[in-house]
Amino acid sequence: MFLKARPVYLLLAALFLAALSLVPARGTSATSLGSLSALIGVSGKLTAIFSLPGDPALQQLGGSTGEPGVYPLAGAGSAAAAEAALQRLNLIVLKPFSAKVNGRIGTYRMGNWPYEGRTPRSASYATPKGFIEVTRETFGTSVSEHFKLGDFVTKDQRDVWPKYLVLDRRLLDKLELTIAEINRMGYHVKGFSVMSGFRTPQYNEQGVGAGGRSGVSRHQYGDAADVYPDDDRDGRLDDLNRDGRVDLKDAKILASAAEAVETANPELVGGIGIYPATSAHGPFVHIDARGTRARWGG
Repeated sequence: MFLKARPVYLLLAALFLAALSLVPARGTSATSLGSLSALIGVSGKLTAIFSLPGDPALQQLGGSTGEPGVYPLAGAGSAAAAEAALQRLNLIVLKPFSAKVNGRIGTYRMGNWPYEGRTPRSASYATPKGFIEVTRETFGTSVSEHFKLGDFVTKDQRDVWPKYLVLDRRLLDKLELTIAEINRMGYHVKGFSVMSGFRTPQYNEQGVGAGGRSGVSRHQYGDAADVYPDDDRDGRLDDLNRDGRVDLKDAKILASAAEAVETANPELVGGIGIYPATSAHGPFVHIDARGTRARWGG
């Protein structure tokens, strides 16, 4: 997948807003677009929209939409508000799930989803409809103000390209709102470091067991991330409360910000889990947008 800049995607903003239906219900498939805010999220900071190839709304825009890739929408508008938003947006066309054969896409190992080939226990555990293809060229593609595609790739197969991931825009929105909320609370942070974003099922399975990962971890569905503020870039959670120690008190500040985001935006409800430090990592907080409330740790 390469970064595309085809003239067909340099659209008039009015046509874009009228015809494009690219607000993924769970980060993979297209649904109706009601307003400009649907493109950029509640936070106003989303910079990517996702669609499967051949989406009918995309076809209205002309040209082929069958090739997975990243298509910048910069320069696409004349209306001031729409133009400002579109200047930052990337259209990402997904690789269909059917491209995965025997647990792989090409040489990239993925494994099988918990309910693949059978009825899931709920809609939130349905098998993904498609994957974002990540190449060396698109690894740094912005998906929101503070996050890039590369932040969410599975932490294995480092020399295998392209890589593939699932990413839910609701997770991005929730993370951006949590960054804004923790700053509103008086704890200045520049952003979050993502310790673990998307996990392929084969990678997740390696840590399943007592005291370890869940076999149905939300990380496999692209709506979960383990995060922490790390402004000093030391690879660990910052001392948010300035008491001279980095501990669960700091992690609880982050969790409380995510809690406030859910209270204000119930459509982003999900899991919030607080994890203590170990010899391998500092404290962190799991945040997801699974659609139902879950709390643990701390």
